[in-house]
Amino acid sequence: MMKEAAMEEAPLAVEGYYRWQSVIYDATRWSFLFGRSAVLDRVASLVEPKRILEVGCGTGRNLEELARRFPKAQLTGLDVSSDMLALTEKKMAAEGDRVKLVRRRYDAPVCEGGFDLVLCSYALSMFNPGWEESMECAMRDLEPGGVFALVDFHDSRWGWFRRWMGVNHVRMEGHLVPGMEERFETLVKEKHRAYGGVWEWVIYVGKKI
Repeated sequence: MMKEAAMEEAPLAVEGYYRWQSVIYDATRWSFLFGRSAVLDRVASLVEPKRILEVGCGTGRNLEELARRFPKAQLTGLDVSSDMLALTEKKMAAEGDRVKLVRRRYDAPVCEGGFDLVLCSYALSMFNPGWEESMECAMRDLEPGGVFALVDFHDSRWGWFRRWMGVNHVRMEGHLVPGMEERFETLVKEKHRAYGGVWEWVIYVGKKI
């Protein structure tokens, strides 16, 4: 497995947050990070990607599933947290050189047109500031006809909940979908309610023209 050092210092607040969250992440996130397998179902029905970038790969949960679903694909995982990437490295060790891990922010393209799938799973809502910049990076990293896929928090009608999510570095103001629709040809757009409507989460798949 190839590892690339950080190109710049990771944002300290998020890095510190995930230093302790990494220990409990996989045991707890199933209860509110909905749709992580569903977004891959949507992708698999549309494309057979050969080079995949996951932005905000975390503990490697999605990379494991991507490796199973697309056994011939080359996988790149990017994250700002060294603690999260350490867990990913252990999970993906058996995949060898088909996996590359990169520690840095997604504020510059990884390889300029080298990917036919860029996946963001519960990451883009935490890029504040920086979500628009990351979308532009995805545009540049994708081949023409390549697919951008996202599953993430969308919005909440409850101000107290949005404020609480802000404490956890998540912006939940319905801002991501319009930004994606401006940049990609929409293939899939689904909004779902969680816990009776406390919040909405979204699946989006778009194609680079």
